[in-house]
Amino acid sequence: MTWRRHLHSHPEVGFEEFATTQFVIDTLAEMGIEASRPGSTGAVADIAGGRPGPTVAVRADIDALPVQEESEIDYRSVNPGRMHACGHDGHTAIVLGLAGVLSKEREKLPGRVRLLFQPAEEKPPGGAQALIKAGALEGVSHVIGLHLWSELPTGTAGIAPGPLMANADEFSVTIIGRGGHGSAPQQAIDSIVLAAQYVMALQTIVSRRVDPLKPAVVSVGTIHGGFTFNVIAPETTVTGTVRSFDAGTRDLIEAEMERIVKAVCAQAGAEYRYEFRRGYPAVVNDPEVTEIFTRSAQSILGRDAVVQHPPVMGGEDFAYYAQVVPSAFLFLGARNPDKGANYPHHHPRFNIDEDALPIGVEVLRRAVYDLLAKAGS
Repeated sequence: MTWRRHLHSHPEVGFEEFATTQFVIDTLAEMGIEASRPGSTGAVADIAGGRPGPTVAVRADIDALPVQEESEIDYRSVNPGRMHACGHDGHTAIVLGLAGVLSKEREKLPGRVRLLFQPAEEKPPGGAQALIKAGALEGVSHVIGLHLWSELPTGTAGIAPGPLMANADEFSVTIIGRGGHGSAPQQAIDSIVLAAQYVMALQTIVSRRVDPLKPAVVSVGTIHGGFTFNVIAPETTVTGTVRSFDAGTRDLIEAEMERIVKAVCAQAGAEYRYEFRRGYPAVVNDPEVTEIFTRSAQSILGRDAVVQHPPVMGGEDFAYYAQVVPSAFLFLGARNPDKGANYPHHHPRFNIDEDALPIGVEVLRRAVYDLLAKAGS
């Protein structure tokens, strides 16, 4: 809890986690564990067991969000405009706790445990790819990770094989019309009107073009156009996010979005700029690793406390690890309204039930031993 509160008070955003990285390295050093820096931020550390065997990696993300904290807790953020509003402080504390336990059990470990303290999960392109390029997965048989989850009560967990979190993409569309005076619209090409048509037409992609059995979301986040009340805007930009699970749906939406803006602009004589930026791929849990991770969690929490969690439309760069080696990601309940731990992720009052921290340590410890035994056999 002390580690988590220190981290919560001193949040740093993606690729700027310099003090956080040093805190992790120093804390591991106190346990007799040497850590390396694969980049300017982030840390990787190995705990070698007393018996030969495979290597299992455990990942924690260490970055915070550019959010101004509104909580009144004693350990609230001291960094203006920075907040651990997604639980990464808890993830880091849990894996540090795991390191402390395993460092005392080295002789029992049938292999090696690699701890990945990853920067910049919240900031695409994310830190996972950089760790992979730096060799963090060399010799690793499996990767596991968890996310403290505000929608599940403390003492429960959720996991499922296959797609668990979505492809997370973003788009920017600029409609280029012709400006003019608001009193003479016939002399202009109104980019705001065309943008409005475009936004409404986007709603038909999911409802009429995507297979209804394949989940997808197209959401507009911003519309920017115009200067003042009596000028027809020459340009309007629409931005937003697209979420999906399979590659075919992702490709279809990208193509449909451009087809629609092309048609909207063509009928009015306007032009456009279209950019579709692919973000994190979907998190796809390996079935065998998921089964082992599920049983591990059940051994700690009880069989009925571990549910098969439905896929969520949030994105996670844990997906990149799963593209390299068999991996699984678990949601660990941290909701407790009595403690004010009931706000959604990224909310300025987000908090976790700290009783979930030791549970996370025990769940990961059990999973590490079970995966080492499986991979070793």
